[in-house]
Amino acid sequence: MTYRSMKECIADLENAGHLIRITEEVDPDLEMAAVHLRTFRAGGPALYFEKVKGSKYGAVSNLFGTIERSKYMFRETWESTQEVIGLRNEPMKALKQPLRYAGTGLSARKALPIKKKGLPADFEEIRISDLPMIKSWPDDGGAFVTLPQVYSEDPDKPGIMNANLGMYRIQLSGNEYEKDREIGVHYQIHRGIGVHQAKAAKRGQPLKVSCFIGGPPAHTLSAVMPLPEGLSELTFAGLLSGRHFRYSYVDGFCVSHDADFVITGEIYPEETKPEGPFGDHLGYYSLVHEFPVMRVHKVYAKKDAVFPFTVVGRPPQEDTAFGALIHELTGGAVKQEIPGVKEVHAVDAAGVHPLLLAVGSERYTPYQAVKRPAEILTIANRILGTGQLSLAKYLFITAEDDGPVDAHDIQGLFAHILERIDLRRDLHFQTNTTIDTLDYSGTGLNSGSKVIFAAVGKAVRKLSPGVPTALSELPGGFGRAAMSMPGVALLQGPAFRGYESAEAEIRRLAESIAARGPLEDCPVIVLCDDTDFMGASFDNFLWAAFTRSNPSHDIHGINASYEHKHWGCDNVIIDARVKPHQAPPLVQDPDVTKRIERLFAPGGSLGILRAKR
Repeated sequence: MTYRSMKECIADLENAGHLIRITEEVDPDLEMAAVHLRTFRAGGPALYFEKVKGSKYGAVSNLFGTIERSKYMFRETWESTQEVIGLRNEPMKALKQPLRYAGTGLSARKALPIKKKGLPADFEEIRISDLPMIKSWPDDGGAFVTLPQVYSEDPDKPGIMNANLGMYRIQLSGNEYEKDREIGVHYQIHRGIGVHQAKAAKRGQPLKVSCFIGGPPAHTLSAVMPLPEGLSELTFAGLLSGRHFRYSYVDGFCVSHDADFVITGEIYPEETKPEGPFGDHLGYYSLVHEFPVMRVHKVYAKKDAVFPFTVVGRPPQEDTAFGALIHELTGGAVKQEIPGVKEVHAVDAAGVHPLLLAVGSERYTPYQAVKRPAEILTIANRILGTGQLSLAKYLFITAEDDGPVDAHDIQGLFAHILERIDLRRDLHFQTNTTIDTLDYSGTGLNSGSKVIFAAVGKAVRKLSPGVPTALSELPGGFGRAAMSMPGVALLQGPAFRGYESAEAEIRRLAESIAARGPLEDCPVIVLCDDTDFMGASFDNFLWAAFTRSNPSHDIHGINASYEHKHWGCDNVIIDARVKPHQAPPLVQDPDVTKRIERLFAPGGSLGILRAKR
């Protein structure tokens, strides 16, 4: 079925066994997030919190907790939505197969937004403090909206078809925000709303903003979709929900008639306040920084409104499903946008943005006796200049030579590249550039570096499955060597004391290893604080190695040298120890974990999940 509201979605999921009601009162201060996290880890159902302490409104989470449940919600519109997105990428399909795609135009036309008059009859005006004030992590700066749909219009081309709908986090309380009158809006300047704000500021005008919360789940997903040029988020919302996005203008602000809650307000030029901290998707806190403040105009709620939320943290989390859904819906888009690319995988376990794996084509040098990266370097630069892919720090890229390569087989792709790479030729750095705002491994906010590991051709080495003897009895407190995978060794080292000290101690380490002879079968060595932790799982390696290192500052080498400004080495050493300037990792409050045990005890609403802990 298609849903007209969040209530209808909840009822359908409950009838199908995909949702459990929690009848006990639960505190939105940490408890609701803890319940969500435990349920998600158990692969459990969506959760409807009937009694939220301090609010008359219920809340729902884990709607997108599994791919199966996500696709179940969109079961009647999934295929037609894929076809429309596919046609935006390849419009000639409609001309070549008009009968097959006859219904697609009807689906798209039905999806166009439809304008209504006035405020919906079932809306009531409320205050910010009436909302469920959900705080997810102990050191969060206050309560946040974690599944917002933030709407803004282009001041130069106003109207809904030129609007932007994005998922930019909203801080409802804490810090210096005036209660019920101000909220924080966190976004990066290159995002759609940032472009709109820059245009409004140039005009000397405030930017009118609406924050929609809830409504059909398709509206939530639309706020995170990287859509083809010309297909608006509001059209996509109607397409995936199977129903026109309905809206009106009230006091000059766009109001979604389908949302459960709507916050309207204005962002004034150069008016900021401290926002954060916030437990974020890399698994660390994003710290306090100045971000735009929104002066609240009015807040509306449906009379039977339900507040949807999620909890972000070290992957995998519920937002992992967003990535999988986006990949299924738009999987071919990157091939259209970047000629020659066959696949790009943003690695969820590494925090998504820090690490990309890619497979491209290599046709530039077909007659060379020894193949070397050429076309894939062109492709790599295109990847690192495209949308959110530009936030990546590490890009591992190869081409299919003597068989298929799967970018979603992470260890397989690493092995394929490490067997072939020439570390004196095939490392390419971009220094003093931009990285993800949420990544604190760099030299400052948004500041860091990137590196490309590129390899093609025949294998030139066999990777060592065991710890090489050259990594025993090392100087400077380095030791406890282990293997993360063949060809990638882990070394535990002393606590990081600064980059000057690190340069000196890693130079001594590299000289000691080099003196023991070549280490050809182990091209990568990763320094860490605890080999037991990093070696416990490959996901631990991916998370710690790539979120805790800045390529320009933390990549060192054995027998490293420069030639015509190109840096190379015999073996790469990545310093993934925790640095003092990096943000702290997310850790749950043990007292809260104990308090929520009552819900999972026999007779509790979630007692059925106890065995799955």
